[in-house]
Amino acid sequence: MSKTITLLGSTGSIGTQSLDVCRMHGYSVFGLAAHSRVDKLLEQIQEFHPRYVVVVDPDAFRKLEGELAGQPDAPILMQGPDALRELAAMDGPDVVLNAVVGIAGLDASLATIESGHDLALANKESLVTGGHLVTDAVKRNGVHLLPVDSEHSAIFQCLQDAHSAKTLEKILLTASGGPFFGMTTEELRGKTKADALRHPNWNMGAKITIDSATLMNKGLELIEAAWLFGLPEDKIQIVVQRESIIHSAVQFADHSIIAQLGVPDMRIPIQYALTWPERLPSPVPELDFTALTKLSIATADEETFRCLAACKKAIRKGGLAPCAANGANEAAVAHFLRDEIGFLDIGRLVEGMVDSDSFGGDYTLADVHECDRMARAYVEAHI
Repeated sequence: MSKTITLLGSTGSIGTQSLDVCRMHGYSVFGLAAHSRVDKLLEQIQEFHPRYVVVVDPDAFRKLEGELAGQPDAPILMQGPDALRELAAMDGPDVVLNAVVGIAGLDASLATIESGHDLALANKESLVTGGHLVTDAVKRNGVHLLPVDSEHSAIFQCLQDAHSAKTLEKILLTASGGPFFGMTTEELRGKTKADALRHPNWNMGAKITIDSATLMNKGLELIEAAWLFGLPEDKIQIVVQRESIIHSAVQFADHSIIAQLGVPDMRIPIQYALTWPERLPSPVPELDFTALTKLSIATADEETFRCLAACKKAIRKGGLAPCAANGANEAAVAHFLRDEIGFLDIGRLVEGMVDSDSFGGDYTLADVHECDRMARAYVEAHI
């Protein structure tokens, strides 16, 4: 089964693992997009020979342009955020995989959907910040929205039976708990960037690893799950599964539970999003049940990890509240990664932003970007 892929965010963790899947199955790459990692992008261009390449950062674009000058088979180069949206909308791929980090991926997700392409979504912020814009566009254009996050892919896989969604009662959304599981507020107070970047199970980019440490990532995933699967926040239970073997589960009306299990490797959900509805051999090792000694389950501590509490509050408020939470978090994490604020300040700033307004009502794409701007301004004023 041959497919052609456009990959947005190709040099990040999800992007490079997506290309592992393409390599294994001989998938063609129509377009690649990255922010600024020219060396990695050059390697990808030389191996996969995309027709189009987008670089968002202007300095990186000029460097790549110089590196490719005079090469007869060089791709067509495009620069900037507008080019990212243009690539997402181009005819050519069977599926567009959006692995851009942050709210920067929202416009590209909408461009993909409006152009009639199936969207493999690793950019959770698209649904967090613009949930009804994305889901309405999917319905209007008759395309498929295929989750890439391991937890949402697990739920999606558990609901493939045609009758399952009709009797879905509850989602059990799993969390690893991050590097600080079980710690008190006082124990968290002095945690550094280096501490927070030591995730016990997953190899991810810096921003998502910090989000895992604060449990913000799980809060964002709860909001994403509400949009993807049509359940309210109180029907999505977050449970800590420290080994990251159970990727999530669903409970039905008869109280039976079906879970998806596998080794903690993102290439499983990436591949399923690209090959759906088929399953193909995977580059990932199989899960050896004989080596499993335990599968632990615990409760997520939202009293200590205030980012999770803030996200629950935001989805209950509705409207632009999730967008406000996301914008405040993106700004706060950037300050934390520059050692400018403490670990607990991230939760304080996110929760403060969510509490600052009611945020209700319908919204447009312009409203989303204005809310994001206001959230970032709130952080700057309160650090």
